[in-house]
Amino acid sequence: MGKLKGKTALITGGTSGIGLASAALFLDEGARVAATGRDADGLARAQEKLGPEALVLEGDVSRLGRIDAVLAQVQQRFGTLDVLFVNAGVAKATPLGQVTEAQFDEMAGINFKGAYFTIQKALPLLSRGASVIVTTSISGRIATPNFALYGATKAAMSSLVKSLSLALAERGVRINAISPGPIATPIFDRFGLPDAMLQAKKQEIESKSPLKRFGTPEEVARIALMLASDDSAYMTGEEIVVDGGMSLT
Repeated sequence: MGKLKGKTALITGGTSGIGLASAALFLDEGARVAATGRDADGLARAQEKLGPEALVLEGDVSRLGRIDAVLAQVQQRFGTLDVLFVNAGVAKATPLGQVTEAQFDEMAGINFKGAYFTIQKALPLLSRGASVIVTTSISGRIATPNFALYGATKAAMSSLVKSLSLALAERGVRINAISPGPIATPIFDRFGLPDAMLQAKKQEIESKSPLKRFGTPEEVARIALMLASDDSAYMTGEEIVVDGGMSLT
């Protein structure tokens, strides 16, 4: 307990799945926490779970004005940031011949553009010694034909983390990534697949996994805690894979 005592954390995509589990764990470890999401019901559920001390905000990271508004509220409430967890993301099945410009813009806008500008715009708030954490995906490492666009946006963030580790070092800020594999989060239900196909896909993933199961958001949150805390004070530019061995098969 207390690994983040006295620290302030902002988690984008913090109202469900990995983000919400991380927000709850960070609070338990003594942090002051702000979390963002896009869905009104999700925002309400997150506020109820996290309690009145958490700052839960509507924040569509694909809209730069909303990033500015979120950061202004975080600064007004907390002053500075010690942890920035760039976790907001969207994943949908996007077979090559069926992708529309709107789908491309949505996925690239949230997963890459939104992540990039969240980091850029948060710079004035980041304290010396701050930790930036980015959620990537093993889809950026392995071939996933129906999720090629999603994988490409996540591969872009993996590359960015390496470059920004050098760019941020002079500020005393470090940046690392978590690359989850199959995790039991609501994102799977938003793939846009028919229910029967979705269930078949989940069973296929479980059968291929060396550990024969999905990971849990809480398991990923514990890795985020390590990267947020001084336990990883000498790490930067790294990407930790949390996939139960899936990317090895």
